[in-house]
Amino acid sequence: MRQAQHRLTIATRGRGLVEFTRDARAFLDSSRLQLGQMTVFCRHTSASLLIQENADPSVCEDLQAFFDRIAPEGQGLYRHENEGPDDMPAHLRAALTPLSLVIPFADGELLLGPWQGLYLFEHRRAPHRREVVLHAVGE
Repeated sequence: MRQAQHRLTIATRGRGLVEFTRDARAFLDSSRLQLGQMTVFCRHTSASLLIQENADPSVCEDLQAFFDRIAPEGQGLYRHENEGPDDMPAHLRAALTPLSLVIPFADGELLLGPWQGLYLFEHRRAPHRREVVLHAVGE
C-alpha cells in the first residue's frame, strides 16, 4: 500500500462553483497509483465540496440559487456577522454540504460517472484562495 498527498490551491471569483476535476486527475496520474481511493478535503468553514454534473452550467447556477433561498443574506438575520452579511450564510451553506469526499479509482482513473465533476463550492461573495487536500491511498 502506498500513499500520495497534494495541497491544491483554488482561486475563486466569489460565490459559486469552481471545477477542479482535471487537477485531481493530474495528481492521481502523477502518483502512479492504479487502484485505491482518493480523499478530497476542503480546509475552510465557508467553502465546501461537491460532486456534481459538469455537462450543463445551468446546474451550478440552479444550485447557487437554491442555496441563496435556504441561507439568505440579510443584516440582522444572524448573530454571527463578524465578517459581513455573507459570513453566517456561508457557514450554513458549508454545514449543509460536504467538506470531504472519497472517490475510488482503478487503472489509475477516478471512477466518476460520465457527467460528474469535482467542485469547490465558494460560499463567500469575495474572491478567495482556497486550499483542498488530495490524498490517494492504494497500489
